[in-house]
Amino acid sequence: MASRNLNSLIRPLVRQLHAYVPGEQPKIKGLIKLNTNENPYPPSPPVLQAVRAAVDGRLRLYPNPTAERLREKLSRLHRCEPENIIVGNGSDELLALAMRCFVEPEASYRMKDLDNAYFVRVNEAKTKVQYFTPSYSLYPVLADIHGATRNAVLLQPDFALPSIGELKRGNQWSFNAALTFVTTPNAPSGRGYSTRELDALCKAQRGVVVLDEAYVDFADENTMALALKHPHVLVARTFSKAYSLCFQRVGYFVGHPELISALDKIRDSYNVNGLGQIAAEATLDDLAYYRANFRKIIATREELSRELTKLDFRVLPSQTNFILAKPPRFAAKDWLEKLRAKKILVRWFSAPEVKNYLRVTIGTPAEAAALVEAATGILR
Repeated sequence: MASRNLNSLIRPLVRQLHAYVPGEQPKIKGLIKLNTNENPYPPSPPVLQAVRAAVDGRLRLYPNPTAERLREKLSRLHRCEPENIIVGNGSDELLALAMRCFVEPEASYRMKDLDNAYFVRVNEAKTKVQYFTPSYSLYPVLADIHGATRNAVLLQPDFALPSIGELKRGNQWSFNAALTFVTTPNAPSGRGYSTRELDALCKAQRGVVVLDEAYVDFADENTMALALKHPHVLVARTFSKAYSLCFQRVGYFVGHPELISALDKIRDSYNVNGLGQIAAEATLDDLAYYRANFRKIIATREELSRELTKLDFRVLPSQTNFILAKPPRFAAKDWLEKLRAKKILVRWFSAPEVKNYLRVTIGTPAEAAALVEAATGILR
């Protein structure tokens, strides 16, 4: 079959998609990897031991389909009920589920009555997914996959959230949108937002709001209370960034049981692998180890920010495990290549709001020192 004929078998929507582009995973050794916001410290010894101990005859069995034990432990941590929690194959799976669960595709859709089927044009707001920009670049990809209407609204020039009054005056933001994503703290800027301003935004929204807290363990505030206060609010968390389990892909939503139950109806069966569940459960039994790591990462973040500032980098305040910095003298994209030549990987984005910046993951103190040394050499 000719390739052009095969292409005709693919949905036009899919043919036109621009896929999400993850950070580079290097295939050569010796690189200092500061480009994908991974934790520089390994899982705790008890977590590694729990995973090793589980590599036995259980591998032939399906895992618990609802991550029951993990949800019970998470419910105790967040002082809610297991029914308030759904666990996913990373929080990305749950973001995609939210799209499918709460947003109608832009095209007309078919509804069935008792005896017949007919087409209905849905209210435009029901097809709308909105988010601030710049933020997590997966959101528009998920919207396009679903055939939803995208509504991207610019943050302030300093990456602050617009006030409710500013959003109303701007006439672009929709308070009726079916689904609103807010990355808090923001990525890629690292800016933190107060619970007070996020509470005001949630109160103003009539559709579902997902507060995406992938980096919240490095921040001063969190919004978990809002998921238990407002029935239309979900908080997304992940074990990847703060808890050193990127390899296992475990994330979760906390929210009203009715929303959680709806999401559960459309998730994949056995969606969270058994070793991931065991690793996440063991992580929750050793939080002191991880909280000590949070403090080390925050201390390295502040030290690196000071050292880069001495080199005339403009480093933005961060509440995450990365910093966004505007480098001196050369274009940010050139710095990306110059640092790579010195075996240091950082991240550069082409979006106009951030194209003059580099995003740098906070590594170990030794990795941060190596970055400063490389930058000093480049400037010389």
